[in-house]
Amino acid sequence: MVQIPNPPPSDPSAPRSVPTSADVARLAGVSRATVSYVLNNTGTVRISEPTRRRVREAARQLGYVPHAAARSLRAGHSRMVLMPAPSFPAGPLYSRFLSELQWALGRLDYTVVQYGTVGLRGDEAARAWAELRPVAVLAPGSDLGPQGVEVLKRSGARAVVTLGPEAVDGAHALLTDQAGVGRGATRHLYDRGRRRIGVVVPAEGGLDVFSAPRLAGAREAVSGTDATVTELPLAYDEGDAARLAARWRPLGLDAVFAYNDEYAMLLMRALQDEGLDIPGHAAVIGADDLMLGRLLRPRLSTVHLELPAGRDLAALVDRAVHDPGAAPERHIVLGATVVHRESS
Repeated sequence: MVQIPNPPPSDPSAPRSVPTSADVARLAGVSRATVSYVLNNTGTVRISEPTRRRVREAARQLGYVPHAAARSLRAGHSRMVLMPAPSFPAGPLYSRFLSELQWALGRLDYTVVQYGTVGLRGDEAARAWAELRPVAVLAPGSDLGPQGVEVLKRSGARAVVTLGPEAVDGAHALLTDQAGVGRGATRHLYDRGRRRIGVVVPAEGGLDVFSAPRLAGAREAVSGTDATVTELPLAYDEGDAARLAARWRPLGLDAVFAYNDEYAMLLMRALQDEGLDIPGHAAVIGADDLMLGRLLRPRLSTVHLELPAGRDLAALVDRAVHDPGAAPERHIVLGATVVHRESS
């Protein structure tokens, strides 16, 4: 093991200065350039392993960490991938996708930062993100327009990727067909003989970007048939679900696409408490294919959603960072497959 002399003792009551790379260089007996090469994992310069160990040990003793902002200024960009915090309640499926994506980006030596933008939308939000000088931004397409993409690129972002039903000029796009979720669920109910179909539209803010196209897809699925679609506003609340269940018989509905599995489970329990048989009086289908839906009785029919693999999206970000002038890529990433179980 390489031995490095301990720094001289200091007065614990004195203000502590922030250690610098020059301090590390003096303690390790090397140049500041060598410290930079070692701690930034630069592979283009050959440095012996004993020297690397000496630099890292000196940095550890001093409590020194590289200054990310200074490193970004030198390189012209950071290794930060910024993801605006979702403006909607993130369910288990989306949370699992985010975790996988963060892990995959970390494996490529990027740092993922979630940025809260409460009250900021569109170009105003893009300017706030640009202040952090991220190398890449992954944002919902509904939160970003072409001008916002340009602001981010001018601030040094090499990759801008949007997730949503439509592409944004200048950005790479992961296209999600939310209408296809509604079409598949409603067509399933129609094929099972249901003709008076309700579609839950969550009352919670921020979910309309998903619920509106799902409702439109449901209406499209039965257009020109003898079936009807009724919009059912519903808050994620037991009391609101009970009130809707109490109106079920007067509404004359025989089935419901409940937006997703969480709303489906909420409404299904309320319908059962009201004395309605599932699927006899009301066929129920959700979306997301959560494990809890398989534990219900009757087991919940659902639409299985195939989100993009985190490693594939991370690879797209990495490609765009290394080739910022490449033409924007477009990928359809949301697969939707109906899973029939006992509730429908």
